[in-house]
Amino acid sequence: MSKADTTDAATDSGVIQSVSGPVVTARDLNARMNDVVYVGDEGLMGEVIEIEGDLTTVQVYEETSGVGPGEPVENTGEPLSVDLGPGMLDAIYDGVQRPLDVLEGKMGSPYLDRGVDAPGIDLEEEWEFEPAVEEGDVVEPGDIVGVVEETVTIDHKVMVPPDYEGGEVVAAEAGSFDVTETVVELDNGEAVSMHQEWPVREARPAEDKKTPRTPLVSGQRILDGLFPIAKGGTAAIPGPFGSGKTVTQHQLAKYADADIIVYVGCGERGNEMTEVIEDFPELEDPANGNPLMARTSLIANTSNMPVAARESCIYTGITIAEYYRDMGYDVALMADSTSRWAEAMREISSRLEEMPGEEGYPAYLAARLAQFYERAGYFENINGTEGSVSAIGAVSPPGGDFSEPVTQNTLRIVKTFWALDADLAERRHFPSINWNESYSLYKDQLDPWFEEEVADDWAERRQWAVDVLDEETELQEIVQLVGKDALPDDQQLTLEVARYLREAYLQQNAFHPVDTYCPPEKTYLMLTTIQTFNDEAFDALDAGVPVEEIIDIESAPRINRIGVQEDYEEYVEDLKAEISEELRSLY
Repeated sequence: MSKADTTDAATDSGVIQSVSGPVVTARDLNARMNDVVYVGDEGLMGEVIEIEGDLTTVQVYEETSGVGPGEPVENTGEPLSVDLGPGMLDAIYDGVQRPLDVLEGKMGSPYLDRGVDAPGIDLEEEWEFEPAVEEGDVVEPGDIVGVVEETVTIDHKVMVPPDYEGGEVVAAEAGSFDVTETVVELDNGEAVSMHQEWPVREARPAEDKKTPRTPLVSGQRILDGLFPIAKGGTAAIPGPFGSGKTVTQHQLAKYADADIIVYVGCGERGNEMTEVIEDFPELEDPANGNPLMARTSLIANTSNMPVAARESCIYTGITIAEYYRDMGYDVALMADSTSRWAEAMREISSRLEEMPGEEGYPAYLAARLAQFYERAGYFENINGTEGSVSAIGAVSPPGGDFSEPVTQNTLRIVKTFWALDADLAERRHFPSINWNESYSLYKDQLDPWFEEEVADDWAERRQWAVDVLDEETELQEIVQLVGKDALPDDQQLTLEVARYLREAYLQQNAFHPVDTYCPPEKTYLMLTTIQTFNDEAFDALDAGVPVEEIIDIESAPRINRIGVQEDYEEYVEDLKAEISEELRSLY
């Protein structure tokens, strides 16, 4: 059969020729790449990933056991898209944006049948719409035409879809509407509703991508103090099993000063997602006291869910994040973990019999990672507002081997690297971020903000801490050979200062009601207290005081308790005075 004959023979519906796990091959199906199709008698949702002659390859987002050759395949003619509109916050979705609570209600149990579907947002729920435009106003694609109170925390801004032409407003009324009803009419016949759809594999348009200058304050000392990330930045958290990747992601989701949180659980264990689903609705937003879920959207795609849906869940998350960015919000996306996403790509690729790359991953692994992280950034939107998407991806290298392909390809893309260390985790040092391997390329562009908002010597203090920790690393190698007592007094004192940096400053208790969140002002004061001890201790050493007496002063151990103090400013002021007085009394 010629190519022309093949095209003529293909129709909007085909038949299954073969099934290999989540990959189904259909014959005589008229489809384009990335079209959504419904497979088999049960209508399982899938996506076209390869077309060759009269054969179309589909990855199915549901379990395919029992599906066989000869069953029908129906093409929708539309790419995989998400439903955008009010109702996405305080929601829990699977990897293709099916609301899990709605599906559970349909099934009557938490065990979902195949072929069950539901829209990503409730199409019948009514919202109070307040127009932001009047009759006669001219609007363009992306312009905000009204506001809906989506949650107690977030106002949902209704926008002209980016693929509209725009024009003059001929009708805009306040009132109660569902998301499918027209809320603004334009003179060219276009009708704006609160509901939009957008293909997940296509980035939403923006006017310009700018250099980020504001930090995403996390409340975690080691991150804000040594390795900050910008609003609109990218970061990776690689680490072996049990090193604290998920807890670090949870802390960022709870306390980062983003307006919106999109948390993607991609292929992780069910008990971890259960913890998120159970904990987040109970948590209070530290910024305003409202429920944390009021600004959070969860995508739960656990390791026992179909592997193909895992491949799409990252795109679902980033598309939702871009939508809120277009409203002018700062969005933080947590992807836990991109390794499981890459493993899903590897499985699909092997079933397609593609040429494997390193360790069996597809040759396009680096390109897919880059496409994902490239959609993060600080943007000037097409409606004139500014918003950001910060992408923070956990990486789970087998055995903690950072030389494996996912970690290495991620490192080439992201600008912040928080390396988790199994040895630190075993010593109960949390967060177990290795300060010798981690880095941030945002420091120089964020320092002006810290110097203006916190302290004008922020960068100088940070560099002092880094230098002390670097010197400690070198000294520890000598200590392992000859012992600490063989070191000169000044080096023994440096080790003591570094110990306070590690134990008081770099460690932080995620489960302590006070220490779980540390504002930048407190982070700075903790560092100045340790530096005060350092300066006064070396003055005493220069005056001839034995190093043993300096180390044994009674006030120094109180440095370790700064983190748990609510009234930390007064505590630090008293402690600095006490340290200075006690050390000066020795000479």
